[in-house]
Amino acid sequence: MELTNNEKRMLKALRTKPDEKWGLDSLLSACGWDDQAHVAGAGLALAEKELVEMETEKSVVWNLGPEGDQAIENGLLEKRIWDWLESQPESSRSMKDLQESEVVSKQEAGIGVGLLKGIGCQFEKGSFVLPEITDSVIVTLVARHSFLEQCKKGASEQDLDSELLAHFRKRKGLIESIEGSTRTWRLADAGQKLSDEGLEERLQVVEITPELLQGEDWRDADFKSYDVELDAPVPAGGRPHPMMALIERIRSIFLEMGFDEIDGNFVQTAGWNMDALFIPQDHPAREMQDTFYLTNPEKIEIEQKYLDDWTSIHESGGETGSTGWGGSYSTDESQKGLLRTHTTVNTVRYLADKPDVPCRVFGIGRVFRKETIDRTHLPEFHQIEGIIMEPGSSLPMLVTTLKTFYEKMGYPEVRVRPAYFPYTEPSLEVEVKWRGQWLELGGAGIFRPEVTEPLGCKWPVCAWGMGLERLAMLVLGLDDIRQLYISDLEWLRNQPLL
Repeated sequence: MELTNNEKRMLKALRTKPDEKWGLDSLLSACGWDDQAHVAGAGLALAEKELVEMETEKSVVWNLGPEGDQAIENGLLEKRIWDWLESQPESSRSMKDLQESEVVSKQEAGIGVGLLKGIGCQFEKGSFVLPEITDSVIVTLVARHSFLEQCKKGASEQDLDSELLAHFRKRKGLIESIEGSTRTWRLADAGQKLSDEGLEERLQVVEITPELLQGEDWRDADFKSYDVELDAPVPAGGRPHPMMALIERIRSIFLEMGFDEIDGNFVQTAGWNMDALFIPQDHPAREMQDTFYLTNPEKIEIEQKYLDDWTSIHESGGETGSTGWGGSYSTDESQKGLLRTHTTVNTVRYLADKPDVPCRVFGIGRVFRKETIDRTHLPEFHQIEGIIMEPGSSLPMLVTTLKTFYEKMGYPEVRVRPAYFPYTEPSLEVEVKWRGQWLELGGAGIFRPEVTEPLGCKWPVCAWGMGLERLAMLVLGLDDIRQLYISDLEWLRNQPLL
């Protein structure tokens, strides 16, 4: 029977007292080890070879939680209130007096009432009434403190008072449990009968290295055998995050379709982010609850030409034939700094720089909105944006482009339906067939003259935008957007390669 050096050493220790049960500490001492992993590994191997008998007992150990450490240091909440009540005259024992004291916080005061009532105090007409005989209260407080002191060192559940344990388990953060196992080993008959000659420790070679072969020790060493039929762990190598893989997939599709990629800054002005898109300055989306406005930089200069053009467009429609939004346009509002709420700002600024050059461009980037986090919303997410500006650009061209994109993504059933957006006319929403249902994935349309005229665009502009996370949920079959950003390695390993 082949034994490792650790197994031989542990077996020799057990044979010195063959009738005893050995615990972890005694084996560490007898074998001269300082790491319990040696005992656990050798003990398990010897048990599998039926040379020792191993017993495992499950146990629950209770320790102090975060609130328990505070209670030991500052005193339990009920003890602090009790000490304060004893030091106060009857006329100064009201809830208001307690809240104004520095004994407890306002949040703790309400909890304290219930705890004091539970140990014999009364609460009448907004004030505490102490019992005539306080011995039982003091005994209870001392017992609770002693219980926490016991848990401070770690206490087995069997050694703790069951009533106090039930009490503290109902209180958040004071104590917490750890489930553990206690193992003992006893020499088996087969281990006792093994000859002493087989327990001599020898050099065992696990890995052959150049340094080992330079000496002569390996000639008399034992080489560890391997069972090639045993199950081996599957190596978990590095791989792209599903979101990054999806971005690369989308990027390759648009590049394949003849588009160029553009990018832009996270920090923009309200003018480029909203005014340039003919979004009125009193639109709800521009309020603080939807947009992250900045204090640094609070203001960013914009060329006067654009400010003049946007003023004319917003107030009267300029020369587009539109009536505009009316009212008074504020250039100060337009120059406020913010975090971009969409990636359309990148395409608008691109058009402003190259208004007379035909283009097909797209962008994938992060945007920011003050959303409440839930299964379908995040305050920071990604958008996919694209435009076509060239002679003959039209709505049929736009629809065909989007259908081609989604078909390449694996969703051949695509439909569009009328919609409304402030900066496109006509406007439409794009839906794909998924699991037998139509799912809306983005918006599209032709930029209104109120958008393109101040930029000097020579041809109509087809534009679209879609949320990347929603598309990722579709591709990965998720029903909660937050799963995309949870550091769950097991989930990441199981995701398909996109």
